[in-house]
Amino acid sequence: MIKFTLPSNSFLDNYVLNCEFANACKLSNGAYKFWKGIVAASYQDSRTLFLHKKSIPHKYQYAINYCSNLDGFVLASAFCSFTGISNSHLVASNNSALHSMLEIKMVDKFKFVNLKKLYDDLDLPYSAHIYIEKCKYFSPTPFEKRIKITETLCLGYY
Repeated sequence: MIKFTLPSNSFLDNYVLNCEFANACKLSNGAYKFWKGIVAASYQDSRTLFLHKKSIPHKYQYAINYCSNLDGFVLASAFCSFTGISNSHLVASNNSALHSMLEIKMVDKFKFVNLKKLYDDLDLPYSAHIYIEKCKYFSPTPFEKRIKITETLCLGYY
């Protein structure tokens, strides 16, 4: 078994959520530990586990079709860690304008943000590092690249 930590801006292309996959196969969440050649990954400071689709044994490949497509998505906690915003911006009841800009998906009890779509909407390369904070904290434009995303929030990138 190969287990590693995903960078916070790493899309979940080619991965399935382990608990959703285990439910589809009617297996325990820890069954992957006994498979040879399985590739498991998680984000830093997260216990949520993802399995690489191509490493799943042939016997269980059928269950991938029952799992949510996570292409372009990242775990919401990883998104918040990567961009520097608080989780409250990802809740509709908070009336955050940022929430309406993002594609947010719930799978089981886990929240995901479509980071690839955000990059596409803002015309940024996928390799760009981004951060979000109040516009008043940014340096003047030539020193810091930024995009105004709401009345008070700007997205910086490098």
